[in-house]
Amino acid sequence: MADDPQKEREPRLKKHILLRIDAWIDSTLWNASFNFVDWWEDVTIFFRKFKVKGWKRLPVELAGEALTWGAVGMVAMLALAKPAFEIAKSDWRKKQDFAVTFLDRYGNVIGHRGIIHEDSAPIDELPDHLVKAVLATEDRRFFDHFGIDFLGLARAMSENARAGGVVQGGSTLTQQLAKNLFLSNERTFDRKIKEAFLSLWLEANYSKKEILSLYLDRAYMGGGTFGAAAAARFYFGKEITDLTLAESAMLAGLFKAPAKYAPHVNLPAARARANEVLTNLVQGGLMTEGEVIEARRNPATAVDRGKQEAPDFFLDWAYEEVLKQARDYTDHSLVVRTTIDMSLQHAAEQAVETGLRQYGESYRVSQGALVMIENGGAVRAMVGGRDYGETQFNRATRALRQPGSSFKIYTYSLAMEKGLTPTTAITDAPICWGNWCPGNYGNSYAGRIDVQTAIAKSINTIPVRFAKEKFGKDGIQQIIDEAKKFGVETPIRKDVTIPLGSSEVTVMDQATAYAVFPAGGYESRRHGVEQIMDYDGKVLYDFSRDAPPPKRVLSETAAAYMNQMLTRIPYVGTARKAAVDGVLTAGKTGTTQAYRDAWFCGFTGNYAAAVWFGNDDYTSTNNMTGGSLPAMTFKMLMDYAHQGVELRAIPGVENPFPEAEKRDPAVVAEEARKKAEDAAKAGLPVFERPRLLSTATSRLLRELGGKMKTAPELKAPETVAEAG
Repeated sequence: MADDPQKEREPRLKKHILLRIDAWIDSTLWNASFNFVDWWEDVTIFFRKFKVKGWKRLPVELAGEALTWGAVGMVAMLALAKPAFEIAKSDWRKKQDFAVTFLDRYGNVIGHRGIIHEDSAPIDELPDHLVKAVLATEDRRFFDHFGIDFLGLARAMSENARAGGVVQGGSTLTQQLAKNLFLSNERTFDRKIKEAFLSLWLEANYSKKEILSLYLDRAYMGGGTFGAAAAARFYFGKEITDLTLAESAMLAGLFKAPAKYAPHVNLPAARARANEVLTNLVQGGLMTEGEVIEARRNPATAVDRGKQEAPDFFLDWAYEEVLKQARDYTDHSLVVRTTIDMSLQHAAEQAVETGLRQYGESYRVSQGALVMIENGGAVRAMVGGRDYGETQFNRATRALRQPGSSFKIYTYSLAMEKGLTPTTAITDAPICWGNWCPGNYGNSYAGRIDVQTAIAKSINTIPVRFAKEKFGKDGIQQIIDEAKKFGVETPIRKDVTIPLGSSEVTVMDQATAYAVFPAGGYESRRHGVEQIMDYDGKVLYDFSRDAPPPKRVLSETAAAYMNQMLTRIPYVGTARKAAVDGVLTAGKTGTTQAYRDAWFCGFTGNYAAAVWFGNDDYTSTNNMTGGSLPAMTFKMLMDYAHQGVELRAIPGVENPFPEAEKRDPAVVAEEARKKAEDAAKAGLPVFERPRLLSTATSRLLRELGGKMKTAPELKAPETVAEAG
């Protein structure tokens, strides 16, 4: 049969259409490129008219480069400014609308927070000499700059270079306010960038008077006081509007070093500083020598307050906790009963300070932090740094530091949940995960060992092997989830190095997590606020009533296995200096790369605590490990805390000191007294806990308290009608 002509034409027609499309694309592209080249040539010829030759070319080229890099800089500045402006969006003014009086666990007043409580005076009503004294000392060009004083910064750099050290600061008053309102005292480049942008934001949104007023109201002034008005009442017993020039000079000298120059602590130093302020007034042209001579001859004298110490780091944290709970309360004047035990707080502060004084120079370490939590979740002590007056940055709750091997508990807990036991055999041998090949301390390997030996000797390869080989496809995420269950609130980076503690956490995070073990695997429910009341005594919040019951985060079996392993470490492992006398102790050390951070996190049946030592600028210590100063500090505090108290068992572990529970409290107290006397004679710090009640009396009072909480409410008797 002959071929159909129609079918023969169809392929030729398709081929013809494709050729036309191809030709159109070629011609279009060629024409476009030709037109572009032609246009570019016209542009080039046009701009040649502006071409500069000879000596004029240099400034033009420099101007062009400046514009280019200026545009790049503007984009970079916008990127850097975004985090700062996000901070400024917060309702920071509402935060200051609360007036809170804080009590310790026994009902004693320990401090105040909030601006209403201080009732500061308007800026226009303040003494003229106070305002001048502050400006002369803190920021003489306050009314001339826009938040950042480049002239003042250059002058400070020149003076510091001439003196060979830091003798003059370059921060403006606005920058200091930005730090006080939104940031911390942490010495990081990121903080300085945010501070600069927030200073510009403050200058753009508030008048100079408002900025000065905020600064005078928010600054820490020593003695647990915030704001110049509160300081005037505390130091001089008078209203801020009634201050003399001598008193104003003394207050103005407190802003940058309130602990060093607080007149109730060191009156001679405060007077010397006030004299410097008077000199600043004269040198700044704000007053004459004749006007300040009377203040020089008759310096101010502070009211005798005795030795009043407030747990300021704890109060700052507790205030934040109150704001979370009370944001919807109509009444903003509150009384808060906290969990802090001032006896334990003083012991914790003394333990950290003693360690730094004795070993700080040899270990090249300058800061420490500690959080102590009683079984049940109550935060009994908190040390956020060495000196609150020097810096209010709380290293216990806000500093993010690598925990090192103290983080391994989450990996081992997960391993116990997945069926491993302390006696399970595991191989300590070289292992690589991608390009990362972790090694052990000393670069040695033990071969075939059991799990309890691996954690006691803090072997690095074992938790990595668990995460890679034992936990399944997503072992790292499982470890992160385990840490979150234990109470770690800091975001954890998802990285293969996580099993060895490479992701930063806080001291509070670690104390919260370790408190799970003495609780038998239940979440610790850490808290610093027991009750919130109004000034009429009405209870608005009660932790025992309103907080949800604890959830189990670790099975009973896994918790017992972990306790059995962790109680070996202070006796046969890396934390032998942490073992508490006569009390079963458990815990884990942690040391980070280059010895930047050293940790000991541990517990007894009664308390859990996390201890950290390091430097704010992240410089390395002198080979300090978690088993050295942190472990010793833990022991000092726990030795004190367990004097004369009823010992609680660690779940799943047999107590190797059963005789300690049966000893006569009077005998224990007498031994503690003799031990304190011997320490005092040797010039060592005395850690003796005053015994107010016997163990039996304390137990009876706790039982009575529990029965009173659960007792039914008493009803008023019915009115008996009188006989007619």
